[in-house]
Amino acid sequence: MFKEKISSFCLKFLEENQKAIVILLLLITVIGGIVGFRYYKHTREDPEFCASCHLMQDAFRTWQQSKHRDLQCQICHALSILEENKLLVSFVVKGTDTINQEHGRIKPWNSCRTCHLSDVAQGSITLSKSYGHAQHVFMQNITCSTCHLGNLHTFAPNEQACSQCHDDKMIHGMGMEGLSCLNCHSYGDKVPKLVTNKRCLSCHQDLPLKGIMSRLKCFDCHHPHGKIKPSAQDCLKSCHGNESRVGQHEIHMQKAKLTCLDCHKAHVWSVGKKEAKNLCVRCHKLKDPASFIY
Repeated sequence: MFKEKISSFCLKFLEENQKAIVILLLLITVIGGIVGFRYYKHTREDPEFCASCHLMQDAFRTWQQSKHRDLQCQICHALSILEENKLLVSFVVKGTDTINQEHGRIKPWNSCRTCHLSDVAQGSITLSKSYGHAQHVFMQNITCSTCHLGNLHTFAPNEQACSQCHDDKMIHGMGMEGLSCLNCHSYGDKVPKLVTNKRCLSCHQDLPLKGIMSRLKCFDCHHPHGKIKPSAQDCLKSCHGNESRVGQHEIHMQKAKLTCLDCHKAHVWSVGKKEAKNLCVRCHKLKDPASFIY
């Protein structure tokens, strides 16, 4: 009897308040949708959401000071709906002792190419010939994390990473022992090749830019990862095999046992009257340098 009265009352109430109930349900739906959408936007796009759950003060501060500060955390630290629910269930069940997740230090590396495609394409020439980023990323399939540091939003190149693969490429001496590979090998998209004469001359500023052999590339004679300082035999073998038999060259080389570099000063090379005054008189009386080639 009591149940019948309750049922009758409910039916009567619904019949008398149909419009109000519909309006109330619509309001709840709209408000719930707005709140849900705002919460979704907050979790997906607001970096403050990340700091609310983790001890992220250091990471959050370094992000604000990094070059990525205009990007939301969630662009790189992305989670799928399934992964989000796994973390939520794990947090409810286990508390702070949650399951392993990848959105912290693994997934962000997979997002690099999304924004830096032009950077990783630097050095592309053909499908079988490339250098720089293109050689390492596309042809050798090396990941960004192999060569770049990922310590709290600092993605600087790892100077020690080169030697992991190029252990036979030692930096040449002559005052450059402390320099890293990246001092000479540029990965910028504006540099047409990894090493150019301009890059060499940025440090070796005392070298003449005009004159004999100035059109040659520095590494035509100097091999930074091999023999950095060319010898007289290198000169004769590479380019000047005939000059050794021109004029007085052969006499000086055989009888006096002189080498090319005894008379020809590197990066100047020519021997004129000015040079002859201090050079030739070391062995004999001064003669006109022009007579040397006869």
